Amino acid sequence: MALRISKHCGHRLTMVAEIVTERSNIFHKIDLDQCTSFRSEPNCHWISILIADSLERFWEDYTMIDDFENFAKSEVRRESPAASRRGFLRAAAAAGAAISLGAMPALANGEIGYWAKDLSNEKLIDMFTTMLRIRWHERTMADKMITDPNYRGYNHFYAGQEAVAVGVCAALRNEGSFDQIDLVYSTHRPTGHALAKGVDMKLMAAENDFRATGLNNGYAAEMHLSDPSVGFIGADGMIGPGPVIATGSAFAIRARGSDQVVVNFGGDGTYATPHFHSALNNAALLKLPFIYVLENNLYHQYAHYSFSVPMKDIADAAAPYGIPSVVVDGQDVLQVYNAAKTAVERARAGEGATLIEAKTYRYYNHWGAPGAKPGELGAFGYDPLAISSFRPEREVRAWMARDPLDIYRNILIRWSVLDQVKADEIEAAAKKEVNEAFEWVSQQPLCKPEDGLKNVFVEGTVLPRQFG
Repeated sequence: MALRISKHCGHRLTMVAEIVTERSNIFHKIDLDQCTSFRSEPNCHWISILIADSLERFWEDYTMIDDFENFAKSEVRRESPAASRRGFLRAAAAAGAAISLGAMPALANGEIGYWAKDLSNEKLIDMFTTMLRIRWHERTMADKMITDPNYRGYNHFYAGQEAVAVGVCAALRNEGSFDQIDLVYSTHRPTGHALAKGVDMKLMAAENDFRATGLNNGYAAEMHLSDPSVGFIGADGMIGPGPVIATGSAFAIRARGSDQVVVNFGGDGTYATPHFHSALNNAALLKLPFIYVLENNLYHQYAHYSFSVPMKDIADAAAPYGIPSVVVDGQDVLQVYNAAKTAVERARAGEGATLIEAKTYRYYNHWGAPGAKPGELGAFGYDPLAISSFRPEREVRAWMARDPLDIYRNILIRWSVLDQVKADEIEAAAKKEVNEAFEWVSQQPLCKPEDGLKNVFVEGTVLPRQFG
């Protein structure tokens, strides 16, 4: 099923939502809570078109839709109250296709999802908890860079993009031996991906501060974090090579006959690198179990992505390679999860690669904390490190108004998974964990400069390689 939205500009803005069913056995999985929202002019009207003839068999399924009453009250042109199965289905579809007049419009062409409704309350809360852990870890790092002269971290903050890492990693297999778990390759902004994949927060925070007890003994630091035990193969300080290495892992998995999946996270800046296209080319040729998650936060370093990308949606770049792609609202963790779950299922079934473009935004500048204030979220104003352009403050605040944590918290409350009191308790626990982690890190020994070349050169005798 697809939700197609088209805009027609004239005296009034008319938005037509057309629900098209390719197979009738898909429609019963509609999740009305995940309908895409758009802001429009006050005097617009709504038209909803439903192909319902093949959907009557799912009458009983629709009696299970939660929060239907609120959707039914939406400003939608529909028939009189449903008095029959057909009437009910038409009303339900009209409600599902309704475009709300909310103040927080979705910025991607997210389709109505269904996988998330199969998740247990425990899993849904775990995803919320992980997003909060990432948020407060990033905020604490930023505060440390501003206020603590002893903090040695060199950080690229992930705050604002939490829904992408958590939505993707929640769809992966994260438990088991190394030859069973799914693998993740990251970027120079890796801490959100690492926490979402299951990396220990204390050890990672120690690594970022060059402590000898860190995840990699203090010699990797942020841009080379690695923990293969949980399938987090590592960060990548260079822009681009990650997906090439990731497709190599995907090829090895396919050669072994495993059903593992490899995910590569990359930013919008990777499009203009040869590695991006080489990875997609090989993934298509070899039908690899590979998922490219492109986090389009609009800026690569300080330049808007339009400076190096000729299309609005980078996902369109997958078409020449015959790879399916999807654009999702990266501020909505359930949209991301639904897309990732679909891609993972395809990859496990041997159907090949997928490109997911998540439209998202980082709340801080490219690196460090210029423009940030202790105790406050985000960075504003001119960045002295900017070499080409800087982000307008209005743009930053507009994206922060669609905060992924706020969006997800409201969904969970609406679904009665938790209430505001429980949400506050979870956030307090996340903040406590983060504070304890950084306090522990401050007491750890620093790595030794004289050991800097360890693990760089091979020690002992190296046998000559044979050629031919």
